[in-house]
Order: sequence, then structure tokens, then C-alpha cells
Amino acid sequence: MKYFLAVICVIPFLFLSACNDSSQSNQHLHFVYNFSTQSLDPHRDSSYVPLRAGVTETLFKLNDKTLSVYPWLARSFEQVNETTWRIYIRENVSFHNGKLLDAQAVKRSLDRSIEENVGLRSALRIKSITSEASSLLIETTTPYPELVNELVHPNTSIIDVTADNAIDQKPVGTGPYHVTSFQPGSNIQLERHDAYWDGQPKLDTVTFTFNEDPGSRTMALRSGEADIVYRPEIEMIDTLEQDGLIVDKAETFRVHQLTMNLEREHMQSLAMRRLIDSLINREQIVDGILNGYASPAVGPFLPSFPFAPAYPSDEAEDIADLLEQDGYEQVDGLLTKDGNPVQLKLLTYNARPDLPLIAQLIQSDAKQVGITIDIQMIDTPEEYMASERDWDLATYSNLTAPRGDGGYYLNATFHPDGALNFSGVEDTALTQMIDRLNQTVDRDQRDQMTEGIAQYVDERVINSFLVHPSTNVALKDNVRGWVTEKSEYYMITKDLEVL
Repeated sequence: MKYFLAVICVIPFLFLSACNDSSQSNQHLHFVYNFSTQSLDPHRDSSYVPLRAGVTETLFKLNDKTLSVYPWLARSFEQVNETTWRIYIRENVSFHNGKLLDAQAVKRSLDRSIEENVGLRSALRIKSITSEASSLLIETTTPYPELVNELVHPNTSIIDVTADNAIDQKPVGTGPYHVTSFQPGSNIQLERHDAYWDGQPKLDTVTFTFNEDPGSRTMALRSGEADIVYRPEIEMIDTLEQDGLIVDKAETFRVHQLTMNLEREHMQSLAMRRLIDSLINREQIVDGILNGYASPAVGPFLPSFPFAPAYPSDEAEDIADLLEQDGYEQVDGLLTKDGNPVQLKLLTYNARPDLPLIAQLIQSDAKQVGITIDIQMIDTPEEYMASERDWDLATYSNLTAPRGDGGYYLNATFHPDGALNFSGVEDTALTQMIDRLNQTVDRDQRDQMTEGIAQYVDERVINSFLVHPSTNVALKDNVRGWVTEKSEYYMITKDLEVL
């Protein structure tokens, strides 16, 4: 059976190889990504593929090294007053269909993104957008100094919404490559945008393939079918390097976390949340599951960020007493409440192959204290966690400071209006702290407030933070121009080439 599955996994690559034989004279690159998507609508796609594939661009871009934001499709900006911003649009930029980018086109695109994406509407807090000759006037519902940073978000990608193409199949953006075909869940074929505003892209064509199986991704690179694979099989990294392939290992802004559904009975108990958190063996996850390509997490942010708290060392606390106060007791080796054994449902998914292994580890450790955990595999975590509320725990991976600021993560995860508030957190004090952060401009004050919110979350164990995984990318030694971005936003760029 294993052999049969391996053959199935290889077939798509052989097919793509056959397709590519006819274009060997072209500068062609084959990129294999670890998430699939069924839609290329940049305003709705949670995998951010249109931006990552170089199809779309945003008004502002993140500098990974300085953690600063700078104009991209915007030329410059100014803050008119505490709720109004003027953004000047870059000139001489054309969409893939030849139409020139102007303020009216940007307004139409932003209006659509807000209409289509409830989470984005909440994050941007835009009251009105007015297009003028060469600029946009954006008014927010409240003072919101982070607006420009939020316009880095991939779901704010600028597209021509008046184009005839179906947006979910061939979005018309301004990036260095345009879509020639899209097979949902399989691949995108891209071609150079000859009129690209920021210089001639070096590749003629690109194949952007989706494959959630790390073994198949690795095989594609070793067989020569792929030029770059995102997150190859961790166990094969040494072998890949011995084969002469390059493996770039980068620290990113990501954290693997255990999301706790606070709408469920057992997860409403702080004692239970402390017990679950205490069971997590982070060192074993790092060494036993991720082969050392990660670091233990204490909170959501990397310790190197100025707003990451200096968490106190774990103090011995009698969780058993706390559990007893909440009505739990041990009966015949089982943890029970009101006479019923504690049984929890834990969600996980295959797109990040380490997460199911982490789920199994937690399941095994929970059994030692009399808790039964049932693991359920899901396909699209964001959709399932938002629509189905019959689960207690979920392994999840998230970028916590993609713009060098913790505001995005705290708003998305812990604010009642947050797009990623899968825990269902509605904590008045926490919400007020986040709202005050949203109205604070001074950087030092923001860092202090972010640190305070992270400590508040830690004290109440609103989610457990497991590890900060590194991002590994393997590529052939004839590929030039690849950069493993901490933000994981920008992948196919105009500078990529194959020698």
C-alpha cells in the first residue's frame, strides 16, 4: 500500500514535468508549497497564495530585517488627523490586463476586501474611503495608528475588480507574475508580467504546486522535478544537504499553539486549563518531533521582541487543589466531574505534519492523569474552528507579529471581533486593554502595553503556547534570489531566477 501511495504522489510531478519539457528554453521555476487552496480570491484566501505567488501586491510592504513598513503600491502617506489618513498612489503601475492603477481602482479593491472579509473589516476599522486625483482619503471609526501596518495584510491585496476574469480563478493584480491557469488544490501556472512596474522579472514562467505531504515535497526536489520546496520533510534535511541541495533554516514569527475553546464546559475551568498546559512537554516536541528545528514557547511572541514578557519561572502549584475546588476528582484512575469522566476532543490537521504528532503526544500525556482525548483530523482549521464549536482543544499555527508589532495577533486572537478568536474569548478587561493599545501611537508605550496583555493572557492560560518552529526551505544550488522571509508573505518575487 505504501508503494501504491508513493506512486500516486509522484504522478502529479511527472505530469507537470511532461508539461514543462516543452518550455525548457524558458527560465522556468517549479515551487512546491505545503498548503493547498481552492480559491485565488486574495480578499478571502486564508493561505495568502496570490501574494505569495507574486500575483498581487499591497499598498505597504514589510521589511523583514528592520521590521518596518514602507510604501509599495502606495507612494507615500500622511496622517491628516487622528482618524484620517491620506495615501498617495504610485504612478506608472499597471494591472496584468494593461489598465493603469489609480486611486479609484484602489478604492474599489479595498471596498471589496472589506465587504468580503468580516475579519479584515474588523481589523481595518475603516469608516470611509474617498478617492481623489492621485490619493485616497481613509477615515477610521476610531483613532487607529496601526492602519498603515494593517494595510500590509495579504487580504488587502489590490486587484482590478472590474476585470472580466473570475477573481477566484485568475485575479488581476499588479505583481511580477500573472495567472495563466489554476487547478484548485493542485497548482497554479504563472507567466511573467512584462509591464511590471518594478523592473523585469527574471523568470518567464513559474509552476506553483500545492502538496501537503512532506515526503512527496521532498521527493519532488530530490528527483529534480521541483526547484524549491517549502518545509521539506524534517527527517530528510541532513540527507538533502548531503545530496548537495541547499536548506535554508530561518527563525520566523510563528508559534504553534494549543487553542482552547472557552465555550466548552471543561475549558471554562482555569484549573483544567492549567492542568492541560502543565502536561505539555515542550522539550520533547522540539527534540523528538521537530528534530531541534524549533525552540520552546512560553508565550506567543519570540523572546527577542521588546514586547515579549520576561515570564516568571514555573512555580510549583497544587493544581489538584484547584481542580478539586472546581469540582473535579480522581475516581479509579480517571479524572471526573459530577461523576462523569473527563473526555475532550482535540482537533489537528495534516498540512503541518508536526501538529498531529504533537496532538498524539498531548493525548498520551493526558491519559496519564486520567483524561481521555479524542483526536479529530480536519482539513481547513480556520473554517472548521469558526463554524463548528463541538471541540475543546485544537493544535494551530499562527504568525504572531508579522509586521513587527503584537497588535495584529492580540486583536485577531483575543478581541471579541477578532478574525482568529477561535477560543471565543470575551473578557471585558482584556478587550479594554486591546482597545487602549489600538489607540496608542508611541512605540515604547505600545511595547509596554503589549507585554502587559501577554502577561494577562498567560496568567489566565488563554491558550497554551507550544513551540516557535523554524521555517525550512530546500532548493537547488542553481536557484538565485530566494529569501526565506520571517513574515512568510513574499515567496515568488521578480528577483528569483534559475541559472
